[in-house]
Amino acid sequence: MSTDSEKNGPLAGVKIIELAGIGPAPLCCTLLADMGADILRIDRNAPSGLGSPRTPKTDLLRRSRPSVSIDMKHPNGIAALKGLIDQADAIIDPFRPGVTERLGVGPEDCIARNPKLVYGRMTGWGQEGTLSQAAGHDLNYLALTGVLHAIGPKEIPVPPLNVVADMGGGAMFLAVGILAGVIEARQSGKGQVVDIAMTEGSAFLGTGVYGTLSAGDWKHERNANVLDGGAHFYRCYETSDGKFVSIASIEAKFYVILLDKLGLDPADLPAQMDRPTWPDMAKKFAALFAEKTRDQWCEIMEGTDICFAPVLNFDEAFEHPHAISRGSFVEVDGVKQPVSAPRFSRTPASIKSPPPAMGADTAVGLAAWGMSEGEIAALMEEKAVGWQG
Repeated sequence: MSTDSEKNGPLAGVKIIELAGIGPAPLCCTLLADMGADILRIDRNAPSGLGSPRTPKTDLLRRSRPSVSIDMKHPNGIAALKGLIDQADAIIDPFRPGVTERLGVGPEDCIARNPKLVYGRMTGWGQEGTLSQAAGHDLNYLALTGVLHAIGPKEIPVPPLNVVADMGGGAMFLAVGILAGVIEARQSGKGQVVDIAMTEGSAFLGTGVYGTLSAGDWKHERNANVLDGGAHFYRCYETSDGKFVSIASIEAKFYVILLDKLGLDPADLPAQMDRPTWPDMAKKFAALFAEKTRDQWCEIMEGTDICFAPVLNFDEAFEHPHAISRGSFVEVDGVKQPVSAPRFSRTPASIKSPPPAMGADTAVGLAAWGMSEGEIAALMEEKAVGWQG
């Protein structure tokens, strides 16, 4: 007989309350819910004005878990929320420092009621510090780490979407922090607060670069280093059809293959790591790549040890043969999206459901967490729960 984890994912049985936010906290909860965690998303009961409005089915960071609307300014709404938190292994708080304390569901109050509770607090700047109360977005958090300064052309730093600070420095560190806290609480019987600052998570992602800087191998100038497009063997090149390919032949043995496929003789060229020659070599490579289309270069280089890949747009990514062979994307309710990751051999993760509308699962979600029909009806009657927008 299969276990719950084998049917639902490796986190089956882990119960988490998600106080609804935007960006990294929802992505973290999507990741954990796909893995089988029982997550109840607590949405406001009216529009918040946060983030970019979209139709529910395309709001993919809300997939795989039910949405319950609770009025957290209503005393009975807060009482209902506390009852849910009492049952949880963890809670995710995406608000500015002090907000949940003012609502009566801060760490001190909640852990007093549920001593094993792991209280994950996700902010850009952290719970303390001179900027802790300031508004910000991922671009600002990344800017404070030195990482943003290193990204883009010489003229200006370029936002790397919100996948670095928000999703990497935020969501992934929140997920690890929550899981580490739950494992420890199951051993010690004691919960704790996990303070996730996107600035610190983003900086941690750049740990290797900080080491390169300390070694004296990093210049504070964009397009002047191996990993920032300064090296002719680690950058993108435009092809004759206006598309692009990526080259990352850092290792000498891969660089030799690259030169061969480009029809170049190493004996006629400067050493790969001769930095002063990189700009001229980049011009030479650019002229060569401009002679063929992206597809022609794929025929020549894809699948070799050059460390090569075509630069695809999102629609093209869905159709690449490698993605198709692995089933890397799936369509749910007419919306193409990434499948669950990572992959588990015995307890596979999966998309449990499409993203629900705000508060669409209020009654069923509360019932699943043990609330009676009468209690739910009374709360709805007084508008302490249920979508009112």
